Amino acid sequence: MKIATMLNKLPDLIAGMLLAVIAAMPTPAVHAQGCSGDLNGDGRIDGADLATLLVNWGTCPAAVSSVSPAQGSVLGGTAITITGTSLAATSAVTVGGAPCTNLQVLSATQLRATTPPGASGPAAVGITTPAGTSLAPTPFTYVVQSVASIIPSSGLYQGGTPITITGQYLAGTTAVTIGGVPATNVIAVNSTTVTALTPAGSIGAADVVVTGPKGSVTLPSGFTYLSVIVPAWATMIEALPDPAVVTSATLRNAISATGYAWRVRDNGTGIEMVLIPPGTFNMGCSASFTFPCTTVELPIHQVTMSAAFYLGRFEVTQAQWMERMGTNPSYFQSPSAQVPTDQVPNRPVDSVSWNVVAGTGGFLNLTGLRLPTEAEWEYAYRAGTLTAFHGFEGQPSGTDDDSLIGIIAWYSGNSEGQTHPVGRKAANGFGISDMAGNAKEWVNDWYSSTYYQSSPALDPSGPTSGTLRVLRGGSWADSSTLRASRRSYHSPSDGTGPLAGFRVARNP
Repeated sequence: MKIATMLNKLPDLIAGMLLAVIAAMPTPAVHAQGCSGDLNGDGRIDGADLATLLVNWGTCPAAVSSVSPAQGSVLGGTAITITGTSLAATSAVTVGGAPCTNLQVLSATQLRATTPPGASGPAAVGITTPAGTSLAPTPFTYVVQSVASIIPSSGLYQGGTPITITGQYLAGTTAVTIGGVPATNVIAVNSTTVTALTPAGSIGAADVVVTGPKGSVTLPSGFTYLSVIVPAWATMIEALPDPAVVTSATLRNAISATGYAWRVRDNGTGIEMVLIPPGTFNMGCSASFTFPCTTVELPIHQVTMSAAFYLGRFEVTQAQWMERMGTNPSYFQSPSAQVPTDQVPNRPVDSVSWNVVAGTGGFLNLTGLRLPTEAEWEYAYRAGTLTAFHGFEGQPSGTDDDSLIGIIAWYSGNSEGQTHPVGRKAANGFGISDMAGNAKEWVNDWYSSTYYQSSPALDPSGPTSGTLRVLRGGSWADSSTLRASRRSYHSPSDGTGPLAGFRVARNP
């Protein structure tokens, strides 16, 4: 036998001889200091305990306590840190049976390595030392990074649209590209959410690629670049609908599909307007818990609005009327405990007749604006809802509950007998305020109690003649006329006292 081989076997030879000697040793007395050395559990400390120790002579097996991170991309490349004991002699680390790369033995209690590619799901982590292969108590999980949605999914081709990307395993996202161009302000909010600002791009659909420590994921045609049209008579305030205001993705997509800017300001009057997209709705009777429908709200009939139009976000104010007309006809011109002096001009103009608003030489004739039709008004009020009252934050589908009307309207139950500055109550799904209350609103149509029986299904504009004009919505003095389908009427030459005002519309 070669000397080197004998030297390698020396520990085992010595152990064998010691075992023989130990076996011949006399049994000792009970140890005076206790039995902590009783390795075989027979209640004595003797040669058999030393034999137990020596029979396990050799390298201790590795023991793993943790692997961090516990998951990574199916593409591999995740740097993992392994902690445990007896790791100093580690020669290999495997995940799912495949060898890791970049193995670093940092100490007897810590390793680092890079995972190989693997199939989605859990995979065993193995640590190989001279004592054999030990498995980590919990597996490493291979995950597929994914993107579920991008909101909004379209924006101006000039870039700068804030987007929110949601999906799985997005923590640590380092880059987002749209059409191959890097987005800016990329923030990995958490494992399911990333925010960014879009770069400039070409009009049309573009792929979105999200890259992070778990690899890259592509959402084909995930974002569409748009060119928004601003009417010649307007200045753009906001190109695309704000998701915080127009909370319905269906309505936002319908608005964006028109190609027109969502929120604009009329250059001639300074009136803010929002775009109402084409669509179809059921016009007529929507009863509340307290108030049934009247016969003039029947029958319910389907109506299609074929073209987009702009509608005032608020009722026309006293200041806006004064700037064009020079005088103020409103009853509520004085401040009150609820309306300080500086807010009086923001009250809706009241005590105006239909003729003064829409007749020859009236406000609309001087501004190029128009009144909405009765169908346009109800379509805009409903904003996709089917209920008596339009939706609001926390209840976007609307409500039939009269006890909630104070959230969206100034009416007899909360107005304290007066109008209030516009825009103080919750807006509807299009971002329009005060349609349920504050001031009744003139619309363009002649009134007929039987018109719904023969109303056309496409763009109805009301009877061709009549003696009365239609008013829509409730007022500060009402409680029964606040519903979406409620119809009122009055003589066009009569100002109706302090109850009525109006809201303007305009074609793009």
